[in-house]
Amino acid sequence: MAQGRTTGGRLIMVVSLGILIAVELFGVALAAGWALAGLFELGTIFEYILMALFSGLAAYAMVNLMRRVIRYERVSESG
Repeated sequence: MAQGRTTGGRLIMVVSLGILIAVELFGVALAAGWALAGLFELGTIFEYILMALFSGLAAYAMVNLMRRVIRYERVSESG
């Protein structure tokens, strides 16, 4: 198999997309855990539990998204 050449512009775009969406997903996850715990007056421990659960869902969504992006976006070219 021939080694592929990485195209810089596409790689930067994929990494930037991953960073942008990860920050948004984890921000929403933490805010949702904080808001729901405060709304239902669950206390600090349940607030952290909800934040952890929502962050786990955000990480799962992020991994799936990046797998799909890398599969469809040609980051390397056959040289």
